[in-house]
Amino acid sequence: MSRKYFGTDGIRGTVGQAPITPDFVLRLAHAVGRVLKRTEARPTVLIGKDTRISGYMLESALESGFNSAGVDVVLLGPLPTPGVAYLTRAQRASLGVVISASHNNFADNGIKFFSAQGSKLPDAWERDVEAALEQSPVWADSANLGKTRRLDDAAGRYIEFCKSTFASDLTLKSVKIVVDAAHGAAYQVAPKVFHELGAEVVAIGCSPDGLNINHEVGATHPQALIEAVKAHQADFGVALDGDADRLQLVDQAGRLYNGDELLYLLADERLGRDEPVPGVVGTLMTNMAVEVALLARGVQFVRAKVGDRYVLEELEKHKWLLGGEGSGHLLALDKHTTGDGLISALQVLQACVRSGKKLAELLAGVTLFPQTLINVRLQPGQDWQVSANLASESQAVETELGAAGRLLIRASGTEPLVRVMVEARDAHQAKACAERIANTLVA
Repeated sequence: MSRKYFGTDGIRGTVGQAPITPDFVLRLAHAVGRVLKRTEARPTVLIGKDTRISGYMLESALESGFNSAGVDVVLLGPLPTPGVAYLTRAQRASLGVVISASHNNFADNGIKFFSAQGSKLPDAWERDVEAALEQSPVWADSANLGKTRRLDDAAGRYIEFCKSTFASDLTLKSVKIVVDAAHGAAYQVAPKVFHELGAEVVAIGCSPDGLNINHEVGATHPQALIEAVKAHQADFGVALDGDADRLQLVDQAGRLYNGDELLYLLADERLGRDEPVPGVVGTLMTNMAVEVALLARGVQFVRAKVGDRYVLEELEKHKWLLGGEGSGHLLALDKHTTGDGLISALQVLQACVRSGKKLAELLAGVTLFPQTLINVRLQPGQDWQVSANLASESQAVETELGAAGRLLIRASGTEPLVRVMVEARDAHQAKACAERIANTLVA
């Protein structure tokens, strides 16, 4: 059974339009509560959120929906998505809930869930919730309603957890870091983590007003970080997205490093310390240069579907630790159960501090193949998968690229977009081929 509401990362959309409306979110929480109560008499869920103005409304709706099903609620306030995952596990809660639309602008919002173990939930669980949504609600009577309380020190607990993943014999003293929290969920947490490890911190994108999340700052708009690093003559720049589960890094020269490069660095640093790295998981979008470089080091490489939950599934299947996406979702399962922008940044900084080398030196052996990615917005009702022109042009492009490149066409899991990606050793060829494919979708 296909899912009606859940995409690749929870349920997401424009606030005020189905399904991101308070009545649906209340019903969603009630349905989730009923699913939880099949295996637990008195479940407890944790709810965290980013800084969107709509978070207040959706938080209230979730709280009511859970309480109405006899589920207790603990409110965490603004907290990074991986912070909610950590506290769900640490507090022995039944479920973690995050109100966020990640890298989208403030007009959107969404709901995503974490298991009691702090990991993303499988498709089968989401299908159970959607089935429960189709059933009539069963409201708890007054004596059996859930209760709600607030965890006042949630941010402090998460800060200490992040710091614990950084080697205890190392420090960030004498390191100057620009931290860009995208006016999002990490606006308080991120500067404190680096400062408490000794760094001199310059904070940008840390003044949310409910409407400015991800606006020209953060991991999806790294130019602000690049300019700030140069202006402040910083050693590093760290950019997070709105819910702080993805990372972009800038070095002192203003050079931007994406998730593919940082994933290789994490593997290479462990190999350099004689730690076993049997394999690494990327996605269909991961740059071929990373695969080639890892294979040259004797490290297996597997591609998962796009989405950090699918990377996690492959990691668990192979019992490996490292995986990630070019967007900056990085997983180090011996550090955290889910992708965490702050912890990923600390692992990279740790490699630089321990080696005494700059990022450019550590990544000198990897030169990314040129990629062109074009997002094509679909018209209402447009079924791109039946396009004869697209099929014909795709075959022609794949023949032209041969073994020296890749074509990938996929639908976005969160927006009405088709993403066209072409990778080739020649940048002009990649761009021309991607444009040819994209033109068939808008014709």
